[in-house]
Amino acid sequence: MRQLFGTDGIRGVAGEYPLDKRTVLAIGCALGQRLAARQHPARAVLGQDTRESGAWISSALAAGLESANVEVVSAGVITTPGVAYLTRTHQFSAGIVISASHNPWQDNGIKIFGADGYKLSDELEHQIENDIFTHLEQLAETASHNVVAASEILPGQATLREEYAGWLAESVRGMNLSRFCVLADCANGAATTIAPLVFRHCGIQADYLHIEPNGRNINAGCGALYPQHVAQAVSAAADKYDVGVTFDGDADRALLADAAGQVINGDAVLLLAARDMRAHGRLANDTVVATTMSNMGLEAALRRDGISMLRAPVGDKYVLEEMLRTGATLGGEQSGHILFRDGDATTGDGILTALRVLGVMARSGKTLAELVGDLKVYPQEIKNVHVREKKPFEQIPSVMQAIRDAERELSGNGRVVVRYSGTEKLARVMIEAESEQAMRRHTDAIAYAVQQAIGV
Repeated sequence: MRQLFGTDGIRGVAGEYPLDKRTVLAIGCALGQRLAARQHPARAVLGQDTRESGAWISSALAAGLESANVEVVSAGVITTPGVAYLTRTHQFSAGIVISASHNPWQDNGIKIFGADGYKLSDELEHQIENDIFTHLEQLAETASHNVVAASEILPGQATLREEYAGWLAESVRGMNLSRFCVLADCANGAATTIAPLVFRHCGIQADYLHIEPNGRNINAGCGALYPQHVAQAVSAAADKYDVGVTFDGDADRALLADAAGQVINGDAVLLLAARDMRAHGRLANDTVVATTMSNMGLEAALRRDGISMLRAPVGDKYVLEEMLRTGATLGGEQSGHILFRDGDATTGDGILTALRVLGVMARSGKTLAELVGDLKVYPQEIKNVHVREKKPFEQIPSVMQAIRDAERELSGNGRVVVRYSGTEKLARVMIEAESEQAMRRHTDAIAYAVQQAIGV
C-alpha cells in the first residue's frame, strides 16, 4: 500500500511532511536516480502553478534531480496538461508538476509524468516510494537547509507556453469559434498564463475572472470548486456570453455554464462529446468510461443512444487506465476531468475541454443548454466527513450495516458509494436515488456512522 502517493501524486501542507524540504529533496534524488538508470543523458521538465511555495519546492526537487545528473528544464507557471504535452513532445525522461490542483494555497503537491506523457502506474509509484524512504534515511538533517534559491524565470519558458497554447489551438483548427463570447474563471492559477493565449489564437472573444495570482489567492472562493460564481456572472450579463468556463488551480479540469447560468458538469460534457464523436466516427466501440461518482442519469441517456458506459474508480488516472484497456476514446469524471483519446492528449485538460465543447456547439449550431437538455439527473447528495484515519470500511461494522441498509432499500433504484478521498483525510458518502427523502436519510445515516467510528 502506497504511503506518499495518493490518486494524484504526493500532496500535503507545504513545509510539512511529506512536503518539507528534506523529503522533497529525497523525492528528487529517488526520481533522479531512477531516471538516470534508464536513460543517459536524462532530462526532466518542471512546471508549477501559482502558489508561493512552488518556488522553493521546485528548487528542492531540482536539487535532488541534479544530484543524480538529471538535467532540469523549467517551464515556469504552466498547467498540468501543459507539462504532459512538453514531456512527450520534447522527449523528456519525465515531467513534474508542482501543484495541489483545487486545494487551498497552503497545500501543494508533486505530480509526475513518464516520458510518454502519462501519469505513473500505482506499481511504479510504490517502487519510487521505497527509494524515497531509503534516501530519507541517508540524508542528514542539515541537507534540507542547503537547497538552492529558486531560479529566476528563464526566457525559454514563454516559448514553451506558446508552443503548448499553439497545440491546443490546433486541436480545433478549421472551426469558426470567433462568434462565441466566453467568460473564463482562471482561479488565480496556472490557467492565467495559458487560457488568454489559447482563446486569442482561436479568435474567441473572452473576458476573465480571477486572473491576478499573488501566491495566496489560488482557488480562494473561485475556480472549479465554485462553478456557481461564473454561472451567476454569465446569467447577470444580459445574454453577452455563450458559455462560462471555470478551471481548477492547475487547469486539468473545467466546469462550464450555459448562457442562462446553469452549471454544466463533467457528466453533461461526456454526454454531448459522446454524441458528437459517435456522429463523426470517433467514439471507439461506442463506449464511454466514467467513474463510480457519475450520475445514473448519464448512463441512462447514453444507453438511449446505444452507447455503453463503463465505470472506473475515482481518479482520472484510473479512468485513463480503463480507456487504454478497452480502447475507449472518451472518458472522464463528474468533476470536470475529461480525457479525449481521439487525438494525442494523454491527460485531462480543462482548456482542451472548453475548446471541444465550443467545437460541438459550432458544428451543431445548438446552444450548450440544447445539447444537454435531455439529461435527467437523479437526485444525488455527497457528504464529506473529516476522518482521523482511513480504516477500511469493511472493518467498521456500524458503517457496513448502514451501507447494507441503504443498498437494500434502494434495490436498483439508486446507488451507494462510500470511499476515501485520495488527496485529503476525508470519507465521501454519495447516495443517488429517485426518492430525495430516501437519499438524504441514508446519506445522513452513513455519514453519522463514519463520524462516530473514525471522525475527527
